[in-house]
Amino acid sequence: MSFTIRDMRKKDIPDVQRVARTSWHETYESIIPLEVQDIFLKGAYSDQMMRKRLEKSYMFVAEVDGYIVGFANFSQVDDEGKTELSAIYLDPAHQGKGIGSALLKEGIHALGKVKQIYIDVEKDNELGRTFYTAKGFTVVAERDDDFFGHKLQTVRMVLHV
Repeated sequence: MSFTIRDMRKKDIPDVQRVARTSWHETYESIIPLEVQDIFLKGAYSDQMMRKRLEKSYMFVAEVDGYIVGFANFSQVDDEGKTELSAIYLDPAHQGKGIGSALLKEGIHALGKVKQIYIDVEKDNELGRTFYTAKGFTVVAERDDDFFGHKLQTVRMVLHV
């Protein structure tokens, strides 16, 4: 299966919203109640927030046959060479095919001067933690978070580039 990684465009917003929703519902089905997921998704992936992300951060999409199946969102690199990988999501049907790795690689390439990439992942998200560990991320901290009234255990990880 071949895929393409490219910069996200404004016209991609509905497809990225679809991937975020599908991925979240699949990944967090037994971890975060659906109504809590939907509260988060409504705010974090609203049209307004997506336009803001496009303007202020780096966003890449993965396409298969012209259909968006994944995306990644990196913050700007700070003066110390640090960035946040705030999202890397794939349609569940396209996971395990190298697309997530390609999105991460594209971000590293595009950010140029990046030295450290940070990510927060839910402790019970075994698929996510396994992916990041396989890519060389290491745990630097753990904390409890109040996520719209739902208690989460968040793992902070870093990749030294």
